[in-house]
Amino acid sequence: MFSWPTNYESCYTLAGVVSREGIGLHSGDKTSVTISPYEKEGYYVSFKDKPNKIFELTQDLIGSTMLCTAVKLEGRNLYTIEHLLSAMAGCGLSYIHIEVDGKEIPLLDGSAIQWVRDFEEVGIKKAPRPENFFREINKSIILNKEDSVIAATPAEKTTIISTISFAYKAIGNQTFVIDLNPKSFVEMIAPARTFGFKDQFQELSELGLIKGGSLENALVCDGDKWVNPPLRFDNEPIRHKILDLIGDLALVGLPKAQILVYKGSHSLNALLASSLKN
Repeated sequence: MFSWPTNYESCYTLAGVVSREGIGLHSGDKTSVTISPYEKEGYYVSFKDKPNKIFELTQDLIGSTMLCTAVKLEGRNLYTIEHLLSAMAGCGLSYIHIEVDGKEIPLLDGSAIQWVRDFEEVGIKKAPRPENFFREINKSIILNKEDSVIAATPAEKTTIISTISFAYKAIGNQTFVIDLNPKSFVEMIAPARTFGFKDQFQELSELGLIKGGSLENALVCDGDKWVNPPLRFDNEPIRHKILDLIGDLALVGLPKAQILVYKGSHSLNALLASSLKN
């Protein structure tokens, strides 16, 4: 039986090729990806119509962070990369090539667990220890965006303490703490699905967003109840916030730090990632 490592002392890549297709959350378009081991450290992307043009994903390429994380690749945007990046970084995978047919990574069930199961199916193998998988920090960093705050303090491992606070009674105040490693990521974070709010659906639709959103790929909150229960965890929303954070930090390397975040968002995560890069 497949067993994920309990630390990040080794780095891994895939032992085979993973292919998936699905619907993009915001575009509503059918899209597909093929994920393969690669000879270079990091995460590399190409588009199916131009297979020989390969981009290394870096923090400098991050464009929009409105409801998802997108990268700009020479005039083309690739949207909603954070769940796949979270699956790879959380599982300790690097040396990866992603070929995309479309402009968005498929949402699948709104979590990272289907990517993880695909990785398990093809297996993983040890890769050379990358220079950039972890980000060493030597001083504390505190950043804020309106009433949201994120801080990183040097530590020997990656620990995340995250808190959210919503007026919707179904969510309310939630806090979750995790000492991050591949095993804990797979068991505690990867299954947590993205979530949204019934009363915001019309507004987002008018903005041309969430065209691919459905009750099969997102939890929908309606005040004091969920439209599509059951939840996979009682505190699934806060766990998904951590899933997003891991994906948003993947391009600079998971920091060896204690990370505290209050009311996290893709834009707040991007502030920390840019600060770590610099």
